[in-house]
Amino acid sequence: MKEQLNQIRLNAEAQLGEINSLDKIEEFRVKFLGKKGELTAVMKGMGGLSAEERPIIGQLANEVRTFIESAIEEKKESIEKSALADKIKAETLDVTMPGKKAKHGTLHPLTKVLNDLEDIFIGMGFTIAEGPEVELDYYNFEALNIPKDHPARDTQDTFYINDDVVLRSQTSPVQVRVMEKQAPPIRIISPGRVYRSDAVDATHSPVFHQVEGLVIDKGIKMSDLKGTLEVFVKKLYGDDTKLRFRPHHFPFTEPSAEVDISCFNCGGKGCRFCKGEGWIEILGCGMVHPKVLKNCGIDTDIYSGFAFGIGLERVALFRYDIDDIRLLYENDTRFLEQF
Repeated sequence: MKEQLNQIRLNAEAQLGEINSLDKIEEFRVKFLGKKGELTAVMKGMGGLSAEERPIIGQLANEVRTFIESAIEEKKESIEKSALADKIKAETLDVTMPGKKAKHGTLHPLTKVLNDLEDIFIGMGFTIAEGPEVELDYYNFEALNIPKDHPARDTQDTFYINDDVVLRSQTSPVQVRVMEKQAPPIRIISPGRVYRSDAVDATHSPVFHQVEGLVIDKGIKMSDLKGTLEVFVKKLYGDDTKLRFRPHHFPFTEPSAEVDISCFNCGGKGCRFCKGEGWIEILGCGMVHPKVLKNCGIDTDIYSGFAFGIGLERVALFRYDIDDIRLLYENDTRFLEQF
């Protein structure tokens, strides 16, 4: 049995030297040390030994087991170190190579235009007010002097959640909410996304953006509105820009007007940009209707005000000479990288 144990040790040492993977090591361990392994089989036969031989053979068997276990651990460590060295070698980076250039995004043209508009109005003392896009019918229509049977609802047909909840068709509801909570004087702009049930084409979208303004104070007149808008358009398009007011109708302002500016491309002479007219429509405005003020609890004997609304997309299309509004929403990087 002593010769058997010595032979097992020699065989184990020889076979372990040929192993080069962790999977093979496990097979080796089972072959020699498993329940049915060679060393285990020898140790099971120790019961037939004499009392004098048993401790000698038992000691030798333990020495062989210890040797094999130590050899297995050393082999494992050697294989793992070798694998790590190969991995490090394969993954070595040449730190002298130039890195890949990071691609930076730019502001969306609508964001750029909005930032410019906000800067202009903040410079005139306005503050920015925001409100919910999912709005109550009352704030979107009725508080603005547009009852349920009013024909103006047809031109502002929006998306209804239910009879009383809509996606706002304008940012005017923000103005109503501000007037309800804040006593005059009020001087705000309310930029934001709005929704209308429009078919998609080159000039229309069911989702677009507005920037509306509101001023409420004592003695506010139409001339104050005109002066404010003159400052705005000259800051936006240059000191030579001229304004033209045309009578119009909005349910929430009286009197109301559409505002045109002299074409910034041809100076009013007529070109492709202004379709030969020399003027470009840019916004709607007017004096806040007394009924709207009363709906918000403002005393019309003391206070008056004006309001205006600018389509953000319209300003962006004019500024960047874009002929299709859909280009602003398609997220085509080839288009957006120009800005």
